[in-house]
Amino acid sequence: MKNKIFTLLYYTYFISIGLVFVSISFSIWLFTFWWDKKRSLVHHLTTLWSNLLLLINPFWKITIEGKEKIDKSKIYVIISNHQSEFDIPLASFLHIHFKWVSKAEVFKVPIIGWNMWLNNYIKLVRGNKRSVVKMVKDCGETIDNGSSVYIFPEGTRSETGKLRRFMPGAFVIAKRNKVGILPLVINGTKEIMPKGSLKLNYKANISLKILDEIPYNEIKNCEPDEISIKIKTLIEKQVKIN
Repeated sequence: MKNKIFTLLYYTYFISIGLVFVSISFSIWLFTFWWDKKRSLVHHLTTLWSNLLLLINPFWKITIEGKEKIDKSKIYVIISNHQSEFDIPLASFLHIHFKWVSKAEVFKVPIIGWNMWLNNYIKLVRGNKRSVVKMVKDCGETIDNGSSVYIFPEGTRSETGKLRRFMPGAFVIAKRNKVGILPLVINGTKEIMPKGSLKLNYKANISLKILDEIPYNEIKNCEPDEISIKIKTLIEKQVKIN
């Protein structure tokens, strides 16, 4: 019963605050899109909104580890395991500029999709080769414009936490654009919102751990599949399985 009441209250909060933030973001976008190619101001507002989506509930215990490993002067291909719709709000605690690569369907979701469009996030139609080629091109342009890109190499969420196969796209992008890879480990977001359910749990322990950067010099002579296996192993060791 507590979870049902919390779910209703949280979605009410989400819609209310979301409409406010998207309205402000749209106003900022109108005045900045022609000169702010990175959408820096919109991103800062989105980061604040994302933080508030988690901080509103004191029963969601949040742990962030390894932020000192981030060099804010660098551009990365950021990758992590994927457990829940709350992974991106958790990743917002990195407080660095990035563009999220997301499946095209999410751009159609009211409020969330509108904000993604304003941020110029990168769209991917799963299973569509042309879309994959365009995604790789868009990521390259994003990196050239001074933004990191964030990719879930599993492609979809894990129900148990056990990692799926890492697709090579993220690693192709890192090699092509000569940037390092920043691996993240996410734990506990599946406790908030299990895959296939809209019901939320009002109690959860969630964590984001930043691992050491994998510099470009360490991957430039490796095949993407080789890199993906190496980094998957690094992340896998620290993911908690149900």
